[in-house]
Amino acid sequence: QVQLVESGGGLVQPGGSLRLSCVASGTIFEINAMGWYRQAPGKERELVAGIIPRARNAMYADSVKGRFTISRDNAKSTVYLQMNSLKPEDTAVYYCAAAGNIRLLSRGAVDYWGKGTLVTVSS
Repeated sequence: QVQLVESGGGLVQPGGSLRLSCVASGTIFEINAMGWYRQAPGKERELVAGIIPRARNAMYADSVKGRFTISRDNAKSTVYLQMNSLKPEDTAVYYCAAAGNIRLLSRGAVDYWGKGTLVTVSS
C-alpha cells in the first residue's frame, strides 16, 4: 500500500509561481510512474504531468507545457510540480497520483491518489 501526501497549494496571482510536493510512503517499490492530476470546478480530472521516478522521462499536458515542470527526488520519495506563469484556468485541486506505468497513468488507471491540494490563481 502506498500513501501520497501533497502540499504546497495556495493562492497566487496570475503570472505567479507555486511548487507542489508529493511525498510517497509505504510499498513505494511498486510505483513505476507518478504524476499530477488536477480537477477544476465543474471539470473532469485531467493529467497535468507524469514522470517515471526511476528515470527522467516526463510528459505534460499541452495546456501546461512550457510552464510546468515535474521532477523527482528519489532519495526523499518526493515528486514535485513547479508551476510558473500561472493562469486563472490553472485553478484546481491538484492530486498526486501513482500508477503501474506512465501509459496507465496517462489514461487514468491510477492505483493511488493523494487527497489533493488546492491551487487558486486569481487577482
